[in-house]
Amino acid sequence: MPTARRALPATLVRRGGERLLFDCAEGTQRQLLRSDVGLVDLEEIFFTHYHADHYLGLPGMLKTFALRGRDVPLTIYGPIGLGELMRTLRRVFGRLTYPVNTVELAPGDRLERDGYEISAFAVDHRVTAVGYAVVEAERPGRFDVEVADRLGVPPGRERGVLQRGESVTLGDGRVVDPTNVLGPPRGGRKLVLSGDTAPAATVVEAATGADLLVHEATFLADERERARETSHSTAGEAALVAREAGVKLLALTHVSTRYFAHQVVEEATQLFPATVVPRDFDLVTIPFPERGEPEHVRSGARTGRTSADAGGTLAEPIL
Repeated sequence: MPTARRALPATLVRRGGERLLFDCAEGTQRQLLRSDVGLVDLEEIFFTHYHADHYLGLPGMLKTFALRGRDVPLTIYGPIGLGELMRTLRRVFGRLTYPVNTVELAPGDRLERDGYEISAFAVDHRVTAVGYAVVEAERPGRFDVEVADRLGVPPGRERGVLQRGESVTLGDGRVVDPTNVLGPPRGGRKLVLSGDTAPAATVVEAATGADLLVHEATFLADERERARETSHSTAGEAALVAREAGVKLLALTHVSTRYFAHQVVEEATQLFPATVVPRDFDLVTIPFPERGEPEHVRSGARTGRTSADAGGTLAEPIL
C-alpha cells in the first residue's frame, strides 16, 4: 500500500526517445508529472499481472489522455486475462479519443523492436503473471580507422556501410568485408523485471547475465513463511536469484511498509553486495558494457541528472 513517501509499483524504461511503462499502479500519472519525464503520450504499457496494486492507475491515465485530445494509438500488453480486465475497466474510463490495442502474452512470447526485443517469461505468483526481459541485439565491433586507411577505404559513405555490417566495392574493384575493419561484435544491454514472484528458476534463467535485475522483495527473512504463502520473495531470496543469474546490479522493489530500506539492503547485501533499494524517482542508468557499470542515481528521475550521456544509456526510473 502507498505511504507518504513511496508510491505503488510502476517502472519506466527509457531507451533513446522510447518510453516503456511496466505496471501502472494507483497514482502513476501524478508520479510522472512530478518527474522529469512528464505525462508523455506513452505508446506501450506492460502489465506483469492483475492484482489491484499494479493496474489501478490505468483508468485515470487513459481518461487523462482522452481529455487532452490524444489521437495516438496505445498498445497494452499483459498475460492472459488482459482483455477481460479492459472490458471491466471500460465502465470506469468510458469512451476514449484514441484507439487502444490489447495484446495478451504467454511466457516465451517475444516482441521484436528496432535493435532489441522484449520477451515475457514465467514467474511464480498466485495468479497468472509474467516478468519481462528487455534485451538489446549485439552491435558491430569497433571500426578500425588505421586498417581502413591501409585498405584504401575512403572516408564517408563506404565507411558507414562497413560499420553497418555490409561489404563495399572500392573503385579498383576490390571488395572489403566488414570483418576486415571491424573488431569483435559488442554486446548490448539487458534489463529484467520480475514483477511479483516467489524465487523461481525461470527468473534466474531469464536474468542470466543481465546488467540490471529489478526484483521484488516484499518480505525479509523473519517473514519467510508469509512470503511462501503469498508467492512473494524475501530480500535474501531475491539476492540469491541475482547471484545465481550473475547479474551486475540488483534493484529491489515492492518493499513492504513494515520495513525500512536499510533493513532490506542489509539482508540482501550479505548474499549479493551489488544491491540497491531505489526510492521513488531514483534512476538506474545502464551504459553500454564498454562504458562502465550500471549506476544508481538518487532522485535522478526528478532532476534529470545522470552520470553518462543519455544517448548511450538505458535508463530505468522507479516511479
